[in-house]
Amino acid sequence: MSESPGAALSLAEAPPPTDTRSGRPATQRVRPLRRPGRWIATAVVLVLVTQILHGLVTNPFYQWDRFRYWFLRPAVLDGLLVTLEVAALSAVLGLLGGVLLALGRLSGSPVLRAVSWTYTWLFRSVPLIVVLIFLYNFSALYKTLSLGVPFGPAFVSFDESKHATDMTIAVVGLSLNEAAYAAEVVRGGILSVDQGQHEAAAALGLPKGYQFRRIVLPQALRSITPNYVNQLIGLIKSTSLVFYVSLLDLFGSVQSLGSTYPGDIVPLLLVATVWYLILTSAVSVVQFYVERHYARGATRTLPPTPSQRARAALTGLRARLRGEAAV
Repeated sequence: MSESPGAALSLAEAPPPTDTRSGRPATQRVRPLRRPGRWIATAVVLVLVTQILHGLVTNPFYQWDRFRYWFLRPAVLDGLLVTLEVAALSAVLGLLGGVLLALGRLSGSPVLRAVSWTYTWLFRSVPLIVVLIFLYNFSALYKTLSLGVPFGPAFVSFDESKHATDMTIAVVGLSLNEAAYAAEVVRGGILSVDQGQHEAAAALGLPKGYQFRRIVLPQALRSITPNYVNQLIGLIKSTSLVFYVSLLDLFGSVQSLGSTYPGDIVPLLLVATVWYLILTSAVSVVQFYVERHYARGATRTLPPTPSQRARAALTGLRARLRGEAAV
């Protein structure tokens, strides 16, 4: 049954509903969709988090007074400096080695491809602790290292045991292991660049080195950065293994102090945990700003910084309060 044209016209011309108290047109507000499951999940998570925090604060077994005592002790800070030094040197050397290995994997030479693939396969298969212990006992296998003609005279030779300090063994072991993983990260980032970019650069007659530095690498870094930062975080935690080659890093210092003060083992472990959290959090902050830098030109709007998010949330809250007050 169809309506008459007059009825349709009268409905269209009908005045909006009015507020009976003020006589003004009533405003209709769009109510958000209710999500009871989200509120229930939020309440459960808050209860669990509150219980965990309550247990951390009130449990005397954690000995927070001893935690405060050990947190900035010179022995712990000296170990922290060793951890930072080993991680920084290993990260730089590992990344350089990873770039060379990635270029070898992408090379047209079958020898370079085979050697790079074998290196990556080997060090990704062998546990890091095995590599460190093997290097620690390397002088028993080769007392003297030399460079020269194979099966011929040696031009340069030196005593390996005199130069293989604990710091050198730790940095070399971590760098060799890190290079294998960094190679795959770098190779994946290079392969993520569109093939048209390579073809356009080749059509312009640009040299291969210039193509890689100015065209391919800046675009590949958008993919390389988040993946390699994950590797850096793993590297910082992997430095705890250098304790097994007699290098007192952060974890080694905590272990040594725990042997001397057995009653403070738990607060000392908490000290190491908090310091590792601080280091990895600092790396994550750097990662955010590096990703934001290389996102320019790839996204319409850059991701907001934490301060920008806080200001936007505060502005939205003020606008909401003003709207509710006006209603």
